[in-house]
Amino acid sequence: MSLPFPIGDPVSLPSRRTLLTGTSITGLAALTACSSEPGEEASTAAPGTAGSGSATTVETLFGTVELPEDPQRVVALGWGDAETCLALGTQVVGTSDWLAFGGDGVGPWADDLVTRTPEQLGTLELSYEAVAALQPDLILNTRSDNDPAKNENLTAIATTVGPPPGTTIPYGTSWQEQLALVATALGKADLGDELASALELRFDEVAAAHPQFAGRTVTVGTYYSGGWGAYVEGDTRVDFMTSLGFVQNPAVAALPTDSFSVSLSAEQLSLLDADLVVLFPIGLSAEEITADPVVQALPATQDGRLVVLDEAAIVSAFSSGTTLGLGYALDEAVPLFAQALPA
Repeated sequence: MSLPFPIGDPVSLPSRRTLLTGTSITGLAALTACSSEPGEEASTAAPGTAGSGSATTVETLFGTVELPEDPQRVVALGWGDAETCLALGTQVVGTSDWLAFGGDGVGPWADDLVTRTPEQLGTLELSYEAVAALQPDLILNTRSDNDPAKNENLTAIATTVGPPPGTTIPYGTSWQEQLALVATALGKADLGDELASALELRFDEVAAAHPQFAGRTVTVGTYYSGGWGAYVEGDTRVDFMTSLGFVQNPAVAALPTDSFSVSLSAEQLSLLDADLVVLFPIGLSAEEITADPVVQALPATQDGRLVVLDEAAIVSAFSSGTTLGLGYALDEAVPLFAQALPA
């Protein structure tokens, strides 16, 4: 059983291609600013794409998609698609605000990149009429619920790029796959590769600077109105931690699930214990986590190895699964982990 969706759930990283790591948020923005102009086509196709004459195609969960040349009206519906477009220097005309940021629907790390206010289109309850009214020439839904009916409805409106082939869980597209799909769809595959290499390097550098993380077990979980839950490998938060050298708590990994998370009963809360425990609230307060008697009794809590993320921007960045958000999380969340698990 998985956690409810809104505010802070999905994203997965199948295998670590080499994490994108924009030298920093500033570095990523600079990379974008110095890159090719919005309609410029990349000379080589991104992984998973193929050229067919003058047309470029991309492989998705729903088959091969022929891409429009130089799309101008892009609708970004998937979790993180809008921020990925912004990182690549492309504005969108419509988007879905999965993390309930409000405003332009992107995190504070991406606000300065928005020059065209997009139409907000909803998340779980999407209006196809509203999408069609924007007259898009490209729809991005690369990190989604994998619903074939939704993909069919969107494809009837405009060319739609869905999740990559082999995606088995909802919102299971890794940030690497999302970046490659979006960059190729926008004709900016080369820039996508640059951003990917930069973020991957950043993860490597941060991991090297914190050798105490290597091989240590970690649990990432949350407390929300429906109870407790833990994220599993394939979710962006767990994959963020494993990219730093951690390994997923085996007790949580052994729990059956077909999603990016698993629900925990009150009797199972002791399974949260690990070398490092990272928890955050969804719609509740951090105090409601730390006040729980089982959490208080965890060896990790007793030893100061519990980190409760309670700053909204950090929680959202940690949950974003985008190059810009992950860069922010490396800056702001990793020092908290290092404080709980010093060298």
